[in-house]
Amino acid sequence: MRVLDCDEWRTLGQLYAFFGNSLLSPMNRTETVGLDPAFWHDLAGLLGGAIARPALDCAAWAERAAGDCSRDELVQRVSVEFTHLFVGPPSPAAPPWESANGPVGSHVGFGEATYQMRERLRAVGLAQCGSSNQFEDHLGIELLYLSELCRRIADAQRSTCGSADAQVEELERFAREHPLCWIGRFYDKVAASRPDGYFVHVLDCVRALFEWQVA
Repeated sequence: MRVLDCDEWRTLGQLYAFFGNSLLSPMNRTETVGLDPAFWHDLAGLLGGAIARPALDCAAWAERAAGDCSRDELVQRVSVEFTHLFVGPPSPAAPPWESANGPVGSHVGFGEATYQMRERLRAVGLAQCGSSNQFEDHLGIELLYLSELCRRIADAQRSTCGSADAQVEELERFAREHPLCWIGRFYDKVAASRPDGYFVHVLDCVRALFEWQVA
């Protein structure tokens, strides 16, 4: 288990939130900072270089992509990639739900992991709202759950009367037993469909962050 200070927990939470939001909405409906090489260079230096290698790979991808087309065209290209991989039609090339990425014969849609994730969100007072109809075991939602735990840990550490032990234990256990267990299969599907796209590099960062977290 890693021992982090308050600021490091906040940084970790911000990283989980960025990656989670990147997997939940296409780039033409959210921020485009992932197209800036300087952004990835900054991420490479965070948390002692926790995701330095994949972040620098993202920077290199952004530099190459910027030479191929305009910024607006690149945003559209990444948005189309998002739709192809995670939405469809006719069906997503890489279903982004834990229940669709189990070890054997998994299905797309509702599963035990969906129910478990729904209960975890309820336990911390979170729920989906707005127009989203995603299943709760979407990797983006799992990342936002981890981000919220990081925020609570940081707040507890800053408080003179708070204890973060329970949240840290839950975060470590959840990361190890859930997203880290299935992100490899998810990554393989993304890589098979878009081997040099944006999201295969993003997922490389996410996996590296999980591995660093539980090391």
